[in-house]
Amino acid sequence: MPESLFKVKRLSELVHSGQLKGKRVLIRADLNVPQDEAGNITEDTRIRASMPAVQMCLDAGAAVMVTSHLGRPTEGQFKPEDSLAPVADRIAALLSRKVLLISEWVDGGFEINPGEVVLLENCRLNVGEKKNSDELSKKIAALCDVYVNDAFGTAHRAEATTNGVAKFAPIACAGPLMAAELDALSRALASPKRPLVAIVAGSKVSSKLTILKALSEKVDELIVGGGIANTFMLAKGLPIGKSLAEPDLVDEAIEIMEIMEKRGAHVPIPEDVVVANELSPLARANRVPADQVAEDDMILDIGPKTAARLSIMLAHAGTIVWNGPLGIFEIDQFGGGTKMLAAAIAHSPAFSIAGGGDTLAAIAKYGIENQVDYISTGGGAFLEFLEGKTLPAFAVLAERAKD
Repeated sequence: MPESLFKVKRLSELVHSGQLKGKRVLIRADLNVPQDEAGNITEDTRIRASMPAVQMCLDAGAAVMVTSHLGRPTEGQFKPEDSLAPVADRIAALLSRKVLLISEWVDGGFEINPGEVVLLENCRLNVGEKKNSDELSKKIAALCDVYVNDAFGTAHRAEATTNGVAKFAPIACAGPLMAAELDALSRALASPKRPLVAIVAGSKVSSKLTILKALSEKVDELIVGGGIANTFMLAKGLPIGKSLAEPDLVDEAIEIMEIMEKRGAHVPIPEDVVVANELSPLARANRVPADQVAEDDMILDIGPKTAARLSIMLAHAGTIVWNGPLGIFEIDQFGGGTKMLAAAIAHSPAFSIAGGGDTLAAIAKYGIENQVDYISTGGGAFLEFLEGKTLPAFAVLAERAKD
């Protein structure tokens, strides 16, 4: 991953140099929060996480405009359930100030003064947003003196408010959330402390094949789990019974192991596993050596010997990247491997970064939120970064930093 991709202007730098006083600032935030059927916000973490950027700009004497997507509206077709109105109310409560919600905002026509904040209605209602229309992007860019992207969760999408506006705004920079993601990803993958250990787990090799291939050329140890591990066990000639696996991707698994072995790196294969005859909270969990899985067994977790060996590996790591639980951790008797590795990550001196929905759920279940150095909430953006893809939001901010 080129270091240049991480060199961007930052909102904090503009604040410290006094460049925001009296300026109109547009913040692209990620306020895409869950709601119940009545439209009430059920979880507001994303809104609260976005407030430091807003407060920084207000304190610096800027006129602040914020926009975000919410849900998946049809462009040009407003429906009440697509409105950011509940979000505006929540921001007003969090900031203890009036927050106007402005619709039909692309062509301007609204007033905003320094020290004020307004919320611009759901940006995905604007025709041309998803196609990253230059015409739309130029109109939005004309509304501001400074554009701030603080929505890492949308960094993998080239849309008008995440990419296009950054091309045309007088100044384009990263907000504190985006900057924190850039710093963590750079530390984990662009310039990692060795050994670099990656944990990639999930039901299918096919869904993470590009991630596995990208990491196989970078990491020192590639720990695989879930259905992915079962496919690698097949590639090693081990029995997996009726476990979830992808036999047609055995060749790809072999290729990944060979790539790593040529570099002196490894894919550690489980030496013992936890099996059951059915996937159920009532199922009896049996620990067996990896070469003794019966025909009617399903592998649902790594075994304690494997977990102990991997934990030692994590204790000696310099950097850990974690995406995916090692077993069906939602059922306690199949969560031992994930629990032990979570504890190992929590106590390792390594710099650790974790991302992906199931991973975040495991981190929450085992209570190690404060012991993982960085938890990425980006979802798709985090995964695409692991794949080695250049994220459009990063790329345009890096380009504009050269101005």
